[in-house]
Amino acid sequence: MVTRPGAHLVLADGSVFRGEAAGFQPDDGIATGEVVFNTALSGYQEVLTDPSYAGQVVAFTYPHIGNYGVTPLDDEAAQPACRGMVVRDLADFDSNWRSVGHLEGYLVQHRVPAITGIDTRRLTRRLRDHGAVGCAFGTAPVDVLEVAARGAATTDGQDLVRTVTCAGPYSAGEGASHVVAMDFGIKAQMVRHLAVRFSVTVVPAGTTAAEIKALAPDGVFLSNGPGDPAALGAQHETVAALVGDVPIFGICLGHQILASAFGAETYKLAFGHHGSNHPVQHAATGRIEITAQNHNYAVARDTLGAARITHVNLNDGVVEGFCVDDARAFSVQYHPEAGPGPHDARYLFDTFADLMDGKGLGSI
Repeated sequence: MVTRPGAHLVLADGSVFRGEAAGFQPDDGIATGEVVFNTALSGYQEVLTDPSYAGQVVAFTYPHIGNYGVTPLDDEAAQPACRGMVVRDLADFDSNWRSVGHLEGYLVQHRVPAITGIDTRRLTRRLRDHGAVGCAFGTAPVDVLEVAARGAATTDGQDLVRTVTCAGPYSAGEGASHVVAMDFGIKAQMVRHLAVRFSVTVVPAGTTAAEIKALAPDGVFLSNGPGDPAALGAQHETVAALVGDVPIFGICLGHQILASAFGAETYKLAFGHHGSNHPVQHAATGRIEITAQNHNYAVARDTLGAARITHVNLNDGVVEGFCVDDARAFSVQYHPEAGPGPHDARYLFDTFADLMDGKGLGSI
């Protein structure tokens, strides 16, 4: 059994949770960020490496994390962007034929602080009832952690996309249609799904509309990403300049940016949607899709104007998808590249292909 030093997790409201330090341990014994909970039963490596978690500390509601180890095949990015991990029970050993290492060693390698032994049921209830907040955790004294928690940055008003976007363009796939994918924090699995169907050029988030048009795309893809969409004014302008000139498909943050380009507003959810079991209803057919989600912000329904709402979250009514037929643009808030359904939402990539082939958006 692994022996770990005692540690505490402190929320900005003063709530204190006792646990043990794990993963990478900062010299000052303090890690900070905005704490959110994720309800997925598996896929912890994909969660930790999802760039959309930049600036956040991920608390897993499933109690036993790390039991099947890690593998490079499950990385969504080259390294985790999250600020830390909170779990009830971090497995001491891994057991799976795909595993090439232990989760804790992976955390140390990538300098991700963690805390285990936390009462995550109590923590989740706190976040559910009062919303996501800043936190601090580690081996530092509780009074020091309390000060750090009160000063911890949240995602409000932050452009975190600049911390995770690619440094320069790169290509994938050999399809007949050419798609330019704007990287706001794009997941590796998204690139794979696009590359199966299209010839893809992934470009940094700061790429201008003129530069994108110069690449002669048949379609533009807007990826997932972290932070507050309201802080991305330059990206809103870029997408607005592309609307109507080329078919556009957005996912997650890309959905919010596309909505903003049409003049819609976004707002912050109390504790966000983070998990792999969210039921979403397809408005046109009534069909239910079980979806993976990871977002703290949402599009305000009453600001979408003439846009057609295509998908709705059955838990809380959040707008999960919309389209503007005349502009050849559509987006969803959830992640169709993930497979909790297992493939309930994969048709959206085919919808994008149909849109570029001139078949319109009647399928959604």
